[in-house]
Amino acid sequence: MCDAGNYFVIPGSPKEAWEVDTFMAVSNDNLRAKMDYAPEDFVIVVVGSQLLYKGLWLEQALVLQALLPVFPELTNDGNSNSRFKIVVLTEGSNTNYSVAVEAIARNLRYPEGMVKHIAPAEDTERTLSVADLVIYASFREEQSFPNTLLKAMYLGKPIVAPDLPMIKKYVDDRVNGYLFPKENVNVLAQIMLQVVSNGELSLLARKAASVGQRTARNLMVSESVEGYAQLLENILQFPSEVAYPKAVTEIPEKPKAEWQWQLFEAIETKYSQNNSLKTSKYLNEFERQWNPTQREGSAAVVEKNEDFLYSIWEDHRSTEIANVRKRREDEELKGRTDQPRGTWEEVYRSAKRADRSRNDLHERDEGELERTGQPLCIYEPYFGEGTWPFLHNTSLYRGLGLSSKGRRPGHDDVDASSRLSLLNNPYYRDVLGEYGAFFAVANRIDRIHKNTWIGFQSWRATARQQSLSKTAEKSLLDAIEARRHGDTLYFWARMDVDPRNPLKQDFWSFCDALNAGNCQFAFSEALKKMYGLKQNLSSLPPMPVDGTWSVMHSWVLPTKSFVEFVMFSRMFVDALDSQFYEDHHRSGRCYLSLTKDKHCYSRVIEMLVNVWAYHSARRMMYVDPQTGLMEEQHKLKSRKGKMWVKWFQFNTLKSMDEELAEEADSDRPKRRWLWPSTGEVFWQGIYEKERNLKNKEKEKRRQQSKDKIKRIKNRTHQKALGKYVKPPSEDVENSNTTTTATARLMR
Repeated sequence: MCDAGNYFVIPGSPKEAWEVDTFMAVSNDNLRAKMDYAPEDFVIVVVGSQLLYKGLWLEQALVLQALLPVFPELTNDGNSNSRFKIVVLTEGSNTNYSVAVEAIARNLRYPEGMVKHIAPAEDTERTLSVADLVIYASFREEQSFPNTLLKAMYLGKPIVAPDLPMIKKYVDDRVNGYLFPKENVNVLAQIMLQVVSNGELSLLARKAASVGQRTARNLMVSESVEGYAQLLENILQFPSEVAYPKAVTEIPEKPKAEWQWQLFEAIETKYSQNNSLKTSKYLNEFERQWNPTQREGSAAVVEKNEDFLYSIWEDHRSTEIANVRKRREDEELKGRTDQPRGTWEEVYRSAKRADRSRNDLHERDEGELERTGQPLCIYEPYFGEGTWPFLHNTSLYRGLGLSSKGRRPGHDDVDASSRLSLLNNPYYRDVLGEYGAFFAVANRIDRIHKNTWIGFQSWRATARQQSLSKTAEKSLLDAIEARRHGDTLYFWARMDVDPRNPLKQDFWSFCDALNAGNCQFAFSEALKKMYGLKQNLSSLPPMPVDGTWSVMHSWVLPTKSFVEFVMFSRMFVDALDSQFYEDHHRSGRCYLSLTKDKHCYSRVIEMLVNVWAYHSARRMMYVDPQTGLMEEQHKLKSRKGKMWVKWFQFNTLKSMDEELAEEADSDRPKRRWLWPSTGEVFWQGIYEKERNLKNKEKEKRRQQSKDKIKRIKNRTHQKALGKYVKPPSEDVENSNTTTTATARLMR
C-alpha cells in the first residue's frame, strides 16, 4: 500500500538526527541501570521496519536463530546466566507481539529473560542509547532509509543490516556498518564474530560506528532537497510574467551538503519539555520543604483545600454543561412550533416573494452600506480560492471574482462573469487576466459602483507586501476628499522596485523584457490597427526615464476618467486580439513569449494605463504603500512637446468609439470581432433608434385600442324572438274581479 506507485516518496529528513541531538542533551548516564542492565552486559537491539507487516515476526525469528551460534556458553537446558542481552524493538506492536517474541525465544532455547520485547511509544532513543550493537531484522524493500537504523548510527552504535538497495546505497560494508545477504541469514553469525571480541566491541566495529555517526548526521540531504524541488516543480504552475526558478539540477551544492541546523534551535521537543517539567517539580518540592505555610502539619489542610476547590470547579463545569445543553434544546424547539402554512399555492407565492426580496437586498449588507458614503472603492480581482488570503475584508475594498466558481462565501464580491459574458470564455479569461475586471466593472458601471473614485489592487501586490497600509489608505482618502491633485492617477506598485526589473530598465526596455523582446513591435502594430494608419508607424509614444511607472494593476482614478480609460483600452485590446488570436488560439504560442503561454498579451496591457495617463495629460502621483507619502512623477511641465494629446484626447476616442458602435449596430459584421463583447455598444443612432421604436410601439398600442373600440361598435346584435309581457299582480286581479261582479249586479 505504501510504495512509490501510490505515493510520491521523498526520502530523508533531519527529524531523526535532530531528535537524537535533543535527547542526548538532556539524557543522563544511568539509563542502563534504570533498564536493569549491568555495565558488563552486552546489549543487542534488534529493530525492524517502521511499518508492522505480517512477515516481520518470521524475519526477526530467523535473525534470532542465526545469532544462536554466537553464544557458545548457552547450554541445552537454557539456564545459563549470559552477559548477552537481546532487545527486540518493533514499531507499532502490542502485548500480543511480546508474547509471540517470548514464544520464539523459548522455542529457540534462549535462556529465560535474555530476549525481551519492547514496543516503543516514545522510548526508541532511550532503548537505542543503551545498545552496544543494533541489528536490522527486516528484509522488506524500503523507499527511504529506515528511521531506527539512522538514529542508531547517529547515536554512534555499530549496525548490521541486510543488503537492501536503500540501505546498501548509504552503508558501505565494514566502513560505516556491516551488511549481510538477505538470502543467507547465517552469514550474520560470521559478522558477529568480527564485531564482538571477548564480550566487547572490536576495534574495527568501533571505527565503523564512528564513521557511521558522521554519515548519519547529514544523510540523504541532497535526495530530500531535490525531491521537494521536483515536487514543487510538478504541482506549481507559474504565470508567464514571473521569473521561473532554477532547474533541480542547478541547485547549488551547499544546500545539498548538510541540513540547515540553525533553523531548529528555537524548536522545543518532548525531551526539552520533560526537562523543564523536571525542573518545575524540583522547585515545587524545594518550596514545599522551606515554605513555612506548607509544613508537614498543614499538609492535611492543603489537601482538603485542594479537594474543596476541585469540587467547586466540578460543580461549575457541570452547571455550564447543563446551560449549554438547555440553550441548544431551546434553539431546536423554536423551529418545531406549529405554524399555519396555508395552501400549497400560498406557500409557493411566499417563497417566491422571499427569493425576490433576498435578491433585491443581496448587496445591501454592512460593507455595501459603508461603501455608499465613501469617495473611493478599491476592487481586488481574483481567480480561485488560492488568492483568498491576499484579499482585504474592510469596506474600502471589494472582491471581484473573475469566475462564478471559487468566490468567497459570505462576502458581497462582484461576479465579473455575470456582468461580462466574455469572461465565461476560458481563453479570454486567461489572456486578459485581471484586465477583464476593468471591462466587467465599466460595463453599466452605475449599477454597482456609486463612488466618485475607483481603484484596483492586484492580489499579487498583497502577496509581495506592496499593498496599501492603513496609513497609506488614510493619506490617499484625505488627498481625494480634499481634491488636492485634481484628475490624477494614484499608484503604489512601482516599476523600478519590481522583482521582474532587477536591471532598473526604462519603460519600453522593461516591457520588451517581459514580452520576449517584442513589446514595442506589438504596441506599434496595435496603434496602427486601432487608428487605421496605412503608413508605417516608426515611432512609439515617448515614455521618459525621469521617474517611475505603475505595474501590477494597482492604482486609483476618478470614476469618469476610468470610463474614458476603459473606452481607450477596449479599442487597443481589440487591435491586439486581431494580431494574435488565430495563431495563439490554435497553437497556444504567440511571439510575446518564448514558450507556450495562455496569457499572451496580458503583460503588454499591464503597462497600458501608464501610456494613457501620460499622453492624456493626467497627473501621476506615486503613493508610498507604507508611509503614505506622495511624490508626483513626470510633471506636466516636463511633458510639453512630448505628449501625443491628439491621439489620446476624449473627443478623438469618443468619435472612434461611436464609429465602432455604429458599425456593430448597423452593419452587424459576421467576422469574429472582440470589441462588441468587451462592454456597452452605444452611439447617437441607438438613441434615435430606441426613440423611434418607442414611438412605433406607442402608435401600435393606440391603433390596437382604436380597432378594439371599432369592433365593439360594429358588433352585430341578435334581435329578440318575442315580446315579454309582465303578468299583473294579485291586487290588480282582485280589483278587476270585484268591479266585474258589481257591474253584473247593477244590470
